[in-house]
Amino acid sequence: MRSIGFLYPGHSAEDDYPVAQRLLHADEGTGPELVVAHTEMRVDAHRVDALREIGADDVLAEGARRLGPVSSVIWACTSGSFVLGWDGASAQVGALSAVAGVPASSTSFAFTDAAARLGVTRVAVAATYPDDVAGDFVAFLATAGVEVVRLSSLGIVTAAEVGTLGRDRVLELAAAGDHPGAQAVLLPDTALHTMAWLDDLERHLGKSVLTANQVSIWQGLRLAGDRASRTGLGSLLTIPPDGT
Repeated sequence: MRSIGFLYPGHSAEDDYPVAQRLLHADEGTGPELVVAHTEMRVDAHRVDALREIGADDVLAEGARRLGPVSSVIWACTSGSFVLGWDGASAQVGALSAVAGVPASSTSFAFTDAAARLGVTRVAVAATYPDDVAGDFVAFLATAGVEVVRLSSLGIVTAAEVGTLGRDRVLELAAAGDHPGAQAVLLPDTALHTMAWLDDLERHLGKSVLTANQVSIWQGLRLAGDRASRTGLGSLLTIPPDGT
């Protein structure tokens, strides 16, 4: 059985991972193990300085050492990767892979890879972040050739507050951030609970929805060589990662 490791900063929506594991196992009868290690978050703030600190190489290396044997590892933090820019985020996951000894990625790259897999080039971003941080995500997506046709932001500063948003508020956030020209809606915050509501989100909007914890899990499975098609976790996971 494959084990996928996730480095998750602090505590907010980490219970999305056991929810996802139950859904994976329900679909297959058995499934991969999703292993979460919490990394240090000295300051809970969606500020560029704090976000650079939580994604520092030494912080991720310490978390990777606590994971134990895994088939792949994901830095499960969108803002703590895209604020570094494309080159900085690439160096970040390169250092993580070297320490872990397995393929590694981050939620930011999971978003761009998932968009590519779905053939999506125009998206709406419904962010929880302050405007300046949300703008950095738009710039990151643009590097991968993904155009943001609408950006909305709740301006929430802390992951702890984001983690308190319930199903109705999440559906409202996604719907309010949608745009007729968007092929998909992106919810880029691993502090936001979404795993139990992915199919609800897509039915509500009538299009693909990509969320931070969802794409993180998809990326971890993909890097571990998992090629299964799954239901109950949004349209992304119904498609084998590499088209096999």
